[in-house]
Amino acid sequence: MRFMIIIKSDEKTDAGRVPTEEEFAAMAEFNQEMADAGILLGAEGLLDSGMGARVLMSGGKTTITDGPFTESKELIAGFWLIKADSLEEAIDWASRVPSPPDIETSLEVRQVVSAAEDFAQTYTEQLREGEDKLREQIAENQ
Repeated sequence: MRFMIIIKSDEKTDAGRVPTEEEFAAMAEFNQEMADAGILLGAEGLLDSGMGARVLMSGGKTTITDGPFTESKELIAGFWLIKADSLEEAIDWASRVPSPPDIETSLEVRQVVSAAEDFAQTYTEQLREGEDKLREQIAENQ
């Protein structure tokens, strides 16, 4: 199973706070620990919402809203994509994320959908073959 560990943004991170050298080192060590354990599939941080935009599609119309966004606690500061045998194992890894003592760190752990398994009733063989080809193409682009 694949899980995403989502690190939530806060007022400081969404205001463009740059981690300290020590914080970067602790995160690099944590990422290396997950890589050495063979579970890390990806890990990235995101720039603050002022550097982004929201795209809303409704009723055939598209609305673009430039950042920054007011509710920083609803924003994502970064993520890890891991493979784990259970939600409990993914939570265990999330509980090890380095957290500076002066910052409240909020994480969310979510299982990544496997369309073939989780939606088997409507996910046809043709769709599965298309997804397999897409994954191969994505792997080639990396």
